[in-house]
Amino acid sequence: MAQATVSARIDSKDKERFEEFCSNVGLSSSAAIYMFIKSVVNERRIPFEVREPSVRYSANDVEALKKGIEQLNAGKGIVKTMEELEAMENG
Repeated sequence: MAQATVSARIDSKDKERFEEFCSNVGLSSSAAIYMFIKSVVNERRIPFEVREPSVRYSANDVEALKKGIEQLNAGKGIVKTMEELEAMENG
């Protein structure tokens, strides 16, 4: 299959932010654009949403983590071996 080049002029700050995003989700900017084009062609629509992983925790998550840490510090944690956990999972 013959290869072709796609060029687009975009704001340099947008390019920087796009490349940073791609890096954060483990892609090169070329790979992200290629994925987008192939998906549009195959699905005949804008096919997907890719988001940067969120590192924010909700207030409920923070409270649950704090409560868990407090319980562990108070000696109320439960220690299980991997074998015990697998046995529990397998019934």
